[in-house]
Amino acid sequence: MAGLYDEILVVLHGIWNRRWLALAVAWGVAMVGWLAVSLIPNSYESKARVYVSTQSLLEDKVGITQVQSQQQLDRLRQSLASTENLEKVVRGTDLSQSISGPSDVAARITALRENIKVVAQLDPSMIEISAASSDSSLSDGMNARIAPQVVQKLIDIFQEANLSGDRTETRQSLTFLDAQIAGRGKQLAAAEQRRVEFAQRYVGLLPGAGSISQRMDAARTEINAIDSQLVQAQSAVGAMNAQLAGTPATIAGMGAGGAPSAFAQAQSDLAGMRARGWTANHPDVIAMQRQVDALRRQGGGSAAAGSTPNPAYGSLKAMQAERSATVAALQTRKNQIQGDLSAMSARQTEEPGIAAEQEKLDRDYEVLKTQYDKLLADREEIRLRGDVKTETGAVQFRVIQPPSVPTAPSAPNRPLLLLAVLVVAVVVGVGVAFAMGQLRGTFPTAARLEKAAGLPVIGAITQARTPAQQLVAKQRLKWFAGASGALAGVCLLLILVEFVQRGMA
Repeated sequence: MAGLYDEILVVLHGIWNRRWLALAVAWGVAMVGWLAVSLIPNSYESKARVYVSTQSLLEDKVGITQVQSQQQLDRLRQSLASTENLEKVVRGTDLSQSISGPSDVAARITALRENIKVVAQLDPSMIEISAASSDSSLSDGMNARIAPQVVQKLIDIFQEANLSGDRTETRQSLTFLDAQIAGRGKQLAAAEQRRVEFAQRYVGLLPGAGSISQRMDAARTEINAIDSQLVQAQSAVGAMNAQLAGTPATIAGMGAGGAPSAFAQAQSDLAGMRARGWTANHPDVIAMQRQVDALRRQGGGSAAAGSTPNPAYGSLKAMQAERSATVAALQTRKNQIQGDLSAMSARQTEEPGIAAEQEKLDRDYEVLKTQYDKLLADREEIRLRGDVKTETGAVQFRVIQPPSVPTAPSAPNRPLLLLAVLVVAVVVGVGVAFAMGQLRGTFPTAARLEKAAGLPVIGAITQARTPAQQLVAKQRLKWFAGASGALAGVCLLLILVEFVQRGMA
């Protein structure tokens, strides 16, 4: 521990012996450092906070979600520092007074891009816009005025871009869609004309809609249905003929006193049973038929008794005619469809590409029509969204914190830098003195000389000063203290000047 203490004392003694060198180096480093600090331009920063509300019930109704609105605002925020917007800032603030050509504008834009920050806060609806002005060619007062002007201009551009940007985007989208719709409309009309011409040549043989194959399939299905209906109608006609054959056309005359005879009554009852649809195997029909046969053998059915038309026979005859007409109509319809189907099959055999051509025409038409309908729907949706965004005022801007007017430069912290330069100068001076002490070939103590020479040191003579030398040493010490104090005083004076300049700015 004693050895370490001795070493420290030796180092300090060596530095003290070279104190004028250390002081001279400290003055040189300090002057250079303070000059460099003075050349750093002051930077004045202005900040503003803007609240942007994107909540709208009407937007949700037309399909504009909160996420989409926020994404649009994020895109606007990220593009706020674009070259076009920064050029508007340069020309809309006092920066325009110091430009003389495109090169100056480009330089101002580059400087602004480095000094502008647009940051979203924790709340996604809150945006902080900050701008710094540190142009060395301008005065501090001018830089302090330009910073809030830049922030205010950015706020104006942000709001204008959101409102006019929606209108511009909507107008461009509608123009593009109108051009696409016009082109698709012409193509659709041409496809429709080709379908009409094809239908006039080939498809007029079969009714209905669809391709030739679909129409032929529909015709075959209809023929099958007609066949089923025809079988049912023919069965009904056969049953009606059987009933009509067992029903007499006339009924025997009346008995004495105008009452119908027993034979006539029996025939009337039998006709009524058959009119109700009872067959010849029905027990009541069999019994009534036997009774009529017995009365006929007894002479009850002679012509002398007279006769009248049978109403049941007339009714059955009318039903027979109606069902026969139904059979004839079904047969005619079947023959007509069968003839058209045969003609279309023959034409397909002669020209096998007809079906493929029609399918191609139908496919092209459906594709064009689907695209055309979608373009129409998209145009109406975009128009509605644009009206909602621009007319309802869904996005609300509110400046929570207006652009602040800087009263002091935000950078650099010149007082701290001046003190730092002083400390660095002192450290460098001490370091140079220490290095010079290490480079000199002297021995500060007898122990070091003994160790280096390998021989014992008999003794050491201390320095003896005369009164005149002591007086000179004290004078030099005063000069050293004054020079050191002057170094610190210059630093304090520079700090004072800095605060005075800030107040004046």
